[in-house]
Amino acid sequence: MCIRDRYRLKATEILLSGKGDEVFKKGDKNNWDIDKILTELNDLAKKYKGLPMLARTHGQSASPTTFGKEMRVFAARIENQLKILKSQKIQAKLNGATGNYNAHVAAYPKINWINFSKKFISRLNKKNAVMKLEANLITTQIECHDSYVALFDTIRRINTILLDFNQDMWRYISDGWVTQKVQKTETGSSTMPHKVNPIDFENSEGNLGLANSLFEFFARKLPISRLQRDLSDSTVERAFGAAMGHTLLAYTSLLKGLGKIDIHEVKIAQALTSHPEVIAEAIQTVLRRENYPIPYEKLKDLTRGKTISLVDFQNFINSLDISPKLKQELNKFTPESYIGLAAKLV
Repeated sequence: MCIRDRYRLKATEILLSGKGDEVFKKGDKNNWDIDKILTELNDLAKKYKGLPMLARTHGQSASPTTFGKEMRVFAARIENQLKILKSQKIQAKLNGATGNYNAHVAAYPKINWINFSKKFISRLNKKNAVMKLEANLITTQIECHDSYVALFDTIRRINTILLDFNQDMWRYISDGWVTQKVQKTETGSSTMPHKVNPIDFENSEGNLGLANSLFEFFARKLPISRLQRDLSDSTVERAFGAAMGHTLLAYTSLLKGLGKIDIHEVKIAQALTSHPEVIAEAIQTVLRRENYPIPYEKLKDLTRGKTISLVDFQNFINSLDISPKLKQELNKFTPESYIGLAAKLV
């Protein structure tokens, strides 16, 4: 980046630092801070770490998980990306029209311009700044923008993770596992009075998609400049604020949605209870441990494409030519207890 571009990163600082209230006077303080999203997700993870929940892989019933562990998955993913983001530096240049200090040396040949550039750019870093500048000594007329691309790609990954989260929450709400608090001032639907639409998660999803489309274009465009420079990057840089703005709106909408939800533990439990077939994995794995012949095939014949109950499992287990002790072990499996280390992982 050129020195004059320093302020174009202000939106990134706002997203990361939690100082949005100094710029945006309306709404709750810091409600756009990415750390606030992490706090909400981790609070949900801890509170519901032991709440058994039906998992779905390929849209089908799968080995149970817990609601809290699934919230922790998103929090951990964001934390990993934030570590990368907060360690990234933005490169800057101060080396003249084609990057060789031509005019500098012509006017003041005795000055060590390379050291001067390093020191000058370093002094622009405030102690509390989230994003740091560092000198790029090898450039053409412009700084190559590779560090911009790295920054935007990381923000894009964070946005993609949150987009994934919005879609999962939409599905949980659709299934009734997550409910939304009624807001008297809101219109649930223009024609259907009973509805409470998940509009905050939907608005967040839309803004994240729009922001990411810009970030993806930045990544394709910014590193390319004909020979020692062309001007096609200049107008693109003016769109940085739009991408950051849509990201900011997405975070605000997501937090608003999280502030209006309740977890319907009864419906989550009912959904899990209605799918006892998920313990087939446990039974066949233990039988495999005991070298019982073709256990997978036997459980497949028992369960695949069929409606099955725990009683059916008990009858199946009791019919096996195995020890009473092993039968007792297998009969202890229930969908509610078959959650592995989910709570401990949280």
